Amino acid sequence: MTQMNTRVLLARRPAAQLVAADFEVDTQPLGSVGEGQFMVKNTYLSLDAGFRQWMSEGSGDNYLSSMPIGEPVQSIIMGTVIESRHADFPEGSIVMGRTAWEQYSIADGSDFMSIIDPDPAVELHEYLCSLGPSGMTAYFGIMDIGEPKAGDLFVINAAAGGIGCIAGQIAKAEGCSTVGIAGGAAKCDWLQETLGYDQVIDYKSSETLEQQLQRVAPDGMDIVYDNVGGPMLGTMLGQLAENARVILCGAVSQYEREGGHEPVANMWELITKRAKAEGFMFSDYVDRYPEAINYITDMLKAGSMVSPVNWSEGIETTGQGFIDMLAGNNLGKCLVKL
Repeated sequence: MTQMNTRVLLARRPAAQLVAADFEVDTQPLGSVGEGQFMVKNTYLSLDAGFRQWMSEGSGDNYLSSMPIGEPVQSIIMGTVIESRHADFPEGSIVMGRTAWEQYSIADGSDFMSIIDPDPAVELHEYLCSLGPSGMTAYFGIMDIGEPKAGDLFVINAAAGGIGCIAGQIAKAEGCSTVGIAGGAAKCDWLQETLGYDQVIDYKSSETLEQQLQRVAPDGMDIVYDNVGGPMLGTMLGQLAENARVILCGAVSQYEREGGHEPVANMWELITKRAKAEGFMFSDYVDRYPEAINYITDMLKAGSMVSPVNWSEGIETTGQGFIDMLAGNNLGKCLVKL
């Protein structure tokens, strides 16, 4: 009997806002494994907001090409090798890498593909969460660009998302006072009660973001971790401390905006405050992943890190799960269990 593979395709170029019709569920016979390739039965799919950027027309850059129409949506996955013609990826290996929204993937070992040697004391899915792209992004952004020191004031937006959940806890472990920005009182309460943020800002409240930043950071912010971009980033740049470090991680407010990314205000503040702003990708640090994994694993085992997950189940739920994540309808990392 021919084995079938259910996939979620990018059916068309999205308009400003993603809708379910932008995706199409498709089932095709599985291809064969060629020399130097292996087949992965995917267990989990990671939903990452940054991939929205490459769904649009002409969105190719020096990191990824624009996703082709009619092909499975690109994604970070985790699964088990069930057939292999690649010496470095034997059958039975648990792997993580970038393939697509599909039940089975045929890979050649490129695209960040690596074998996971899971710690039995850690849940396997953590290697897509606190020990995966979200954790790596949080750790290296803070350690290498943020350069945290005890007593620093650390402020992060999208604090209830997959990266924000981990980053705030790492910053606190490094001795920072932490402020999380999120939308809505329920999320803000959760940030303090579950994740231990010292202070929170509700950007949807009647008090302006600028007023709230002035209240929580009267002497300015030492480390800004930006996942949002656009006007929010501009407002945050207006409240920097001297020698501040601004970590440029994402621009979720801009991914579904017609006409491209908005200009950012208050750039002059980087000069007058002798601050630095630096962008990065977690894949820049592949050689140092063990450093981050050991650090975060120690926190998990010590019970000093909470790693919340927002679960969807079944390949057919992937598109809607991604749409909900972009709308902010989640707490923590978003994963699909196949």
